[in-house]
Amino acid sequence: MSSPHDSARGGMGAPGTFGAKPWQQQSWDARAAGNFMGGGAGTGLLVFTVLSGVQGPLRIGLLLLGLGLVGLGLLCVWAEIGRPLRALHVFFNPYTSWMSREAAVAPLLFASGLGALLEVPGAAVALLALALAFLYCQARILQASKGIPAWREPLTVPLLIATGLAEGGGLFWAAAAWTDAGTPPAHAGALAALWWGWAALLAARFALGIRWHRRLSRVLGTRALAAVNRCGHGLNGGSLLPLALLLGLLAAPLVSPWVALVLTAAGLLALAGGAAFKFMLITRAAYNQGFALPHLPVRGARRRS
Repeated sequence: MSSPHDSARGGMGAPGTFGAKPWQQQSWDARAAGNFMGGGAGTGLLVFTVLSGVQGPLRIGLLLLGLGLVGLGLLCVWAEIGRPLRALHVFFNPYTSWMSREAAVAPLLFASGLGALLEVPGAAVALLALALAFLYCQARILQASKGIPAWREPLTVPLLIATGLAEGGGLFWAAAAWTDAGTPPAHAGALAALWWGWAALLAARFALGIRWHRRLSRVLGTRALAAVNRCGHGLNGGSLLPLALLLGLLAAPLVSPWVALVLTAAGLLALAGGAAFKFMLITRAAYNQGFALPHLPVRGARRRS
């Protein structure tokens, strides 16, 4: 891959095309992507676990898994910093930095998660709100990077939120499938609402991804658009295949353990599709805008009055 200096050595072209071509950013690598992958799936799982109202070992295990994924994502960011002790500086700018706001929410998220594990009154509600706040901050971190078209697109925010929640729903149902909570809900209740809510999230993620891609296809260069196309393949497959499995279960109910197997497959596909999308978005589709000089001075030419 060419460097910014290599791109800047290009010669004159048609008006409006002179200047550095977009190049892929090198500041954030797979470790940065790990923060969005773990944070999105972890907070989504926490949201589904709280809303489901499940109790007992399943609830404890899912809460610990959700908090662990968020912590793992933050650990990836800490490992990426060349001087880890400087990580505390991220707390110093909460008024203008979404990364600082994410860092400020994280301790409160873990504290409320501990309270929910200990069944402290009100802790579960606080955990739900803080998980959504953390996920929102993560989405805004990317959208605030104005130099990268694939990130600054306004639809990136709802797309990342829908992706994180869909991933969390996939993890929830993959685990709940092996308990009584995993039976396809044919009655009203929290689990029935979550079932249809997860299906709606998968459909919304697919629709947002299509719209996101169409908007970017009008402004991106060839290499950047090719990378965005690869992002879309994982997102589309991770949305449509699980949705088809869910609808198939409703159309042709199966008996245990086939229900659990199908639900687990759907959940893992939803998780894998979202993770692949975010990994590609951070590490492959992050081409900056470059620059152009549409009006160039010509030496020796008389200036027109």
